[in-house]
Amino acid sequence: MKASFEKVDLRGKRVLVREDLNVPLEDGRIADATRIRAAEPTLAALSRIGARVIVMSHLGRPEGKRDPSLSLRPVAEAMGVRFVDDCLKPTGEVAPGEVVLLENVRFYPGDEENDPGFARKLAAQGEVYVNDAFAASHRAHASVVGVAEHLPAYAGLLMLAELEALHAALDEPRRPLVAAVGGAKVSTKAGVLEHLLPRVDTLAVVGAMANTFFKARGAEVGSSLVEVSALDTARDVLAKAGDKLLLPVDSVVAREAVAGAETRVAGVDGIERGWKILDIGPATVELLRKRLEGAGTIVWNGPAGVAEVPEFAGGTRALGEAIAASGAYSLIGGGDTAAAVEKLGLTGFSHVSTGGGATLEAMEGKQLPGVAVLKEADGDE
Repeated sequence: MKASFEKVDLRGKRVLVREDLNVPLEDGRIADATRIRAAEPTLAALSRIGARVIVMSHLGRPEGKRDPSLSLRPVAEAMGVRFVDDCLKPTGEVAPGEVVLLENVRFYPGDEENDPGFARKLAAQGEVYVNDAFAASHRAHASVVGVAEHLPAYAGLLMLAELEALHAALDEPRRPLVAAVGGAKVSTKAGVLEHLLPRVDTLAVVGAMANTFFKARGAEVGSSLVEVSALDTARDVLAKAGDKLLLPVDSVVAREAVAGAETRVAGVDGIERGWKILDIGPATVELLRKRLEGAGTIVWNGPAGVAEVPEFAGGTRALGEAIAASGAYSLIGGGDTAAAVEKLGLTGFSHVSTGGGATLEAMEGKQLPGVAVLKEADGDE
């Protein structure tokens, strides 16, 4: 396991912290502060011990140019900290316990390019580096990995929590281990399916990606979303999975995925042209609930339907409620799953990841560049 900054005396030290404060903005206002809240434990802990805390983050995709609409100033205001309007600008005196936030590191092309010169200039802002941005750690960017070549590098509390949750769920799970994988495309989750299949006791595939599995079995799914280019991948999983694979047995269909649409409960074959599978049906919900009741560990990544539309959110809600009620250790994947959980007000999980792509890559068994650069707990200090 990676070493935490808590093992080091940082009183009075300038600590450069990479957080993921890439929050959604609407008219210059923060629409979802989840990632700000997730950063608070590390920043508060550093402040309490008297470190001089300098925070860096990205926001959106400014493509190496200064874009006022993607400034981190509103984030600094929400956090109640001093804002520095250029990530390479001297911060001035940072008092012990003070937290300052630097402007968007992606205003410079050198961040995404992992430019050594840019990384060196960023590193000059601190004496120690703490990576707390798990959600950005699948990117080999200067602010994530480049600065670690110039400063002692440690894990933040959020980073450790994410890594420990993945370890508990995938490396040393309580059995049975059940994985529920959803979302739109098989291609984006192919690596996850391949990595999970030999490790799980049950692999439930839900969401639009299940349509591709139905089509691979020869089913008629009407106008449902099917990823034709992934049919062979689906056939391969079907052949390898055997009894481990659990697919929906019924569905909720409509002509369009819009609020107020006429809906029907249908099967998963013989769907009429013009109708689309947009959620799992009640029989599938019951099947999943029974399978989850005896689970020791549950990993969930991807909604069960078009959860942003109320008419097709029932399957995702029921799946989340069944996971929370199971008593199992539960790891909820980031991105669309975390957003659905937040929107539907679902609680009671062991860990809800802040990562999107980072969580997916970790669930594929890949080493994340931003994790690889950190000190090991038993390494040299």
